[in-house]
Amino acid sequence: MRILFVHGTGVRREQHDALFGTIRDGLAKLPEAGAGSGYQVEPCYWGDEFGATLGADGASIPKLSGTRGVGGEAAVGPLDQAAADWLLLLTDPLCELRVLAELGDTDGGIGRPGVQAAGAAIAEQLDAYPSSPPADGKLAELLRNTGLTDYFSPALESLRTSEEFTQAAAAATASDAAAELTTATARALVATLLSAAGTEALCTGAERNELVNLMTEGLGGSARLPGARVAAFLGRLALRVSTQPALNHWRGSITRNSTPALGDILRYQARGGPLREFLHRRIASAPGPTVLLGHSLGGVALVDLLALRCAQGEPLAGVELLVTVGSQAPLLYELGASVGLEPGRPLPSAFPLWLNIYDRQDLLAYLAAPVFPGHQHVADHEVSSGQPFPTCHSAYWKLPGVYQRIAKAIGEAEAIA
Repeated sequence: MRILFVHGTGVRREQHDALFGTIRDGLAKLPEAGAGSGYQVEPCYWGDEFGATLGADGASIPKLSGTRGVGGEAAVGPLDQAAADWLLLLTDPLCELRVLAELGDTDGGIGRPGVQAAGAAIAEQLDAYPSSPPADGKLAELLRNTGLTDYFSPALESLRTSEEFTQAAAAATASDAAAELTTATARALVATLLSAAGTEALCTGAERNELVNLMTEGLGGSARLPGARVAAFLGRLALRVSTQPALNHWRGSITRNSTPALGDILRYQARGGPLREFLHRRIASAPGPTVLLGHSLGGVALVDLLALRCAQGEPLAGVELLVTVGSQAPLLYELGASVGLEPGRPLPSAFPLWLNIYDRQDLLAYLAAPVFPGHQHVADHEVSSGQPFPTCHSAYWKLPGVYQRIAKAIGEAEAIA
């Protein structure tokens, strides 16, 4: 039995040869391979000829200004810091209030007996803030333009009743601490709004800052930036949890390094005909029963090729079994993005036996049988490498159970033939 292995996205010669060696050795260990003639395993390498490259040597990549600082760290500008601060706030909208509650007053007094907390006035302002979004005025217009109007009332109520705000207000006994609290409260409200709205928010950084300014004024304050103590405590933490400064600096190398994996997929979806023609020639180059073994994008291309040939009334001779491993073909079919299968159309009756192997931890692996319920020769088989994504996407080939299930499917295909 001939087994033709078609590799997946991002694989180039050195990686392919190592991967093919692992697959060949895994199949050779099966009892079925040891008895009789065994399996004739062949590679079908396409990465160099049909894989993606940066044709203009990366000329499309924006030339960002990231420079290197002391110790090799990327230099951080004001925009980087602001983006990092707000990423932290969107993750935890009340984090600045929590810090103020822990730091206490600027002179070290926290809730001293007989001292009226200046933060109490801010709490009163927040309680008096209209619960409904304004109907007119600058704030009303800004909330409408950013898609945040519907989230205003729940966000305000959540902030009012939060333990973080209550504790921060109680800790602010001096006027400068109250000024910090005013700004932190406004930022917490805006962060809560944006976090609740998610992708429904249409808000630039400038609009976000204007929202903070208007809400700060509504609370009786005028500070436009976070307090120095909060910035000192959270500033470096924000940069550490934010990947954006690093992404800005390394964008060129990241794009180049990810081009084989992502680029192969995009190139195939746009211009996959030459790769399918190449696969057709390789499959037809040797007569006799053939098993097609496709990993990831390799499986997608094989499904497309087989379906298109069936649709043309010319199914590929000799192909008795298709095995896809970590395949996106079922998802593409559901999305109406499959090249070989029209949306809603069943698999052609002449389509070969199809075994689809997946690991539920693999975010690039999908089920085939549920989307082709009328085709009795489609089967899914679950395995687990114990690895998270993306490592699990390549770990299939180290699992003995994968080869055992392939051998079983070969036996089923031979029985049908």
